[in-house]
Amino acid sequence: MRASTRRQAARGAVAAGVLLAAGCTPGPGGQAASPPSGVRAATAGAAATGTRPARPVTVYVLMPSADDHDGAVVPVDAATGTAGPAIGLHTSDFIANAIAVTPDGKTAYVIDAYNNNNGNVVPIRTATGTVGPLISAGNRLVAIAITPDGKTAYVLSGEGGLYPISTATGTVGPMINVGDFPQGIVIAPDGKTAYVTATAYVAPHHYEAVTPVRTATNTAGRTFSIGPPLTSDGAGQVIAVTPDGKTAYVASYQAGTVTPVSTATSTQGPPIKVGSGPACIAITPDGKTAYVLNQLSGTVTPISTATGTPGPAITIGTPARYGPEFIAITPDGKTAYAGSYNDGTVIPIAVATSTAGNPIKVGKNPAFIAITPDGETAYVSNAGSGTVTPISTATNTAGPPIPVGSDPGPIAIAITP
Repeated sequence: MRASTRRQAARGAVAAGVLLAAGCTPGPGGQAASPPSGVRAATAGAAATGTRPARPVTVYVLMPSADDHDGAVVPVDAATGTAGPAIGLHTSDFIANAIAVTPDGKTAYVIDAYNNNNGNVVPIRTATGTVGPLISAGNRLVAIAITPDGKTAYVLSGEGGLYPISTATGTVGPMINVGDFPQGIVIAPDGKTAYVTATAYVAPHHYEAVTPVRTATNTAGRTFSIGPPLTSDGAGQVIAVTPDGKTAYVASYQAGTVTPVSTATSTQGPPIKVGSGPACIAITPDGKTAYVLNQLSGTVTPISTATGTPGPAITIGTPARYGPEFIAITPDGKTAYAGSYNDGTVIPIAVATSTAGNPIKVGKNPAFIAITPDGETAYVSNAGSGTVTPISTATNTAGPPIPVGSDPGPIAIAITP
């Protein structure tokens, strides 16, 4: 993998869909991703409406191993804060990398990053906690995202291909070529376009790049490059789409910039200078502010989407060169939560003023943050403690840590919608 293993895993998870946890870009279906920004992904789910009946919420915690399995998922009952038995994923040669849950909450998908030419995708039936037949798609899978209608899961191979999977049948469609060394994927809120970040070669240099894919036809559009030519350090871009679907914000890890791109025309605006190593973007539900977590600066930069102007950097802790850091925003748009991997804390940021509150002590090496659909609880996976810490968003206080395994701890989180 071109970037550090931890950073790559984070992106994969974040880009997944329902709060997964890794990377950082919300994606429909559940994300990373995302979650945090405009597309609903790993982080938060949509706020429940008054007409929608309440249903149990389960937090799915992705672990690198459990018992005699390579990779496991531990379900946590959000109502009681108790962890259920681990669901084993594979007995050997499996590297769990990301998880996403369908919008109806019935199926969770885990992808395999192992370089074994199998490209396994593991479906889990959430009602029974049972693993379904493995789905073979690509090789060395790095990210997953599910369309808002729940009909298609897109899995991204680190070797250059995007694979559509029918969630109804488990059938894999033809590979879609999206460039070299793909890293992340996010789906627009209307579900019509998937955006894949990768590397493109324009002689004599490689560039960070984005490829739009039309989900109706599973065809790739024109790839466009972002930022200056890459150095030997490689790429590291993440992407988020505004709730109205009009603008994609693409972060260049190398350049320390975020570039706004019109989704209608692929026209790029001027790069916006942020901090060093931007690794995660979360956009407020009203679409007015994009928060960029700068991994190598230990800061968060707010950007006005109306003007493209960055605000003063918000310090969140010690820079974390080798650990993922994540930011998630509550469904009501009032608070952003940013994790500090090295400090073992989560920083609440008041969106109205872009000011940081007191650090909330969680476990060792907090890697991912997921917020429940009602916005009442933020769950933090502690990679160095083998625990998940619930945080009350009303009081910004941490509850007792929930044991989910041993060190190495949780890789990603997904929450049922």
